Amino acid sequence: MILTARVTAVQAGMRLDDGAARLFPGLSKSRIRKIIDWGGCSIAGTMVRVASRTLAEHDEIVLGVMEPDEYRERLLARDEILYDDRDYLAVNKAAGLNCQRTPYQLKGTVEHAVTLYFRAAGSHEPARVVHRLDRGTSGVMVFPKNRRAAAHFSAALQRGAVEKIYWALVAGAPDADQWTVNAPIAKIDRARYGVALPGKDAQTLFRVRASGVGLTLVEARPLTGRTHQIRVHLAHCGLPILGDTVYGGDPAARLLLHCRSMTFANAAGRTISATAPVDRDFAACCAAAGIPLPVARPAAGGLASD
Repeated sequence: MILTARVTAVQAGMRLDDGAARLFPGLSKSRIRKIIDWGGCSIAGTMVRVASRTLAEHDEIVLGVMEPDEYRERLLARDEILYDDRDYLAVNKAAGLNCQRTPYQLKGTVEHAVTLYFRAAGSHEPARVVHRLDRGTSGVMVFPKNRRAAAHFSAALQRGAVEKIYWALVAGAPDADQWTVNAPIAKIDRARYGVALPGKDAQTLFRVRASGVGLTLVEARPLTGRTHQIRVHLAHCGLPILGDTVYGGDPAARLLLHCRSMTFANAAGRTISATAPVDRDFAACCAAAGIPLPVARPAAGGLASD
C-alpha cells in the first residue's frame, strides 16, 4: 500500500518521523521509523533513510507500507545457494519476494539478501540484478560478482545464449505434447501484457513434462525475454497458469511458475548451470494431482542436476 501526503506549515521544521506521524495518523511512529529504515520512504521522489531529516513546507512524503511479516530481514539460507564461484552466484528465489529494490522497499528483497551475502564474504561489490523474476515466480536467479562477469552474462542473455527452463502448472491438458508460440507481446494496461500488435517479438517452446488429475506440468523455454512472456503465451493458448489470476488462472496458494534451471558458458567457455527445487506449495499441488517430480541433487563443483 502506498501512502502520500504533503507537508504543511504545521509539520514544517519537524523531524521526518515526527511529521510523518502527524500526516499519517494510522501509523505509529515506530512503524514509520521502520519504513524509513527499510527504504520505504521518499521525499520529492528520492529515497530518504534518515528519520531526523528536517521537513520543509510542501515536501511530498511517500510511504510504502508493507504487511508486518514483510519486515523480516531476508538472509540467504544455505539451501538457497545453488551455485557459487568467484564470478557468479545462483540462488533459489522464493515466491512472493521482490527480486530487486523498489522505490518503497530496500530490505526484504533478494537483491538486498545477496548484498549481505557478498558483504559477509568480504566483497563490497553490489548485487547486480541483470535478469528478473516476477514477484510471484520462484526459482533460479544468477548474480554476477563483478563488472566483467556482469557484462559477459548480460551479453549472453541478449544474444539468447542462456538456456532458461521454467515449470508451470496449468489446468487441463494441452492439445499437443510439444508446441511453439511465436506471438508478439505488448503492454495492454498498467500491469498487464498480452499478445497484440504492435508488440515485441516473443517466442517460447513448450512441452508437457507430466500429466495428472486435472493438471499438467508444462516445461517452457523462452527464446526471448519479454515481460510476463510465459504467463501471456500460456494464457494465449487457453492454458493460464494456476494461481495467475491476472491472466485468467484459477486461484492457488501462489503463482505456480518456477524457473527450474539456467545454463550458460562463462568467459572461459566453462558451462555454468544451476537447478532449483520447487517449494512446498508447488510440490503439494503436483502431489495432489499425482504428478511426480524429480529431486534435484547436488553435483560436482556446486552445480545441481536431476
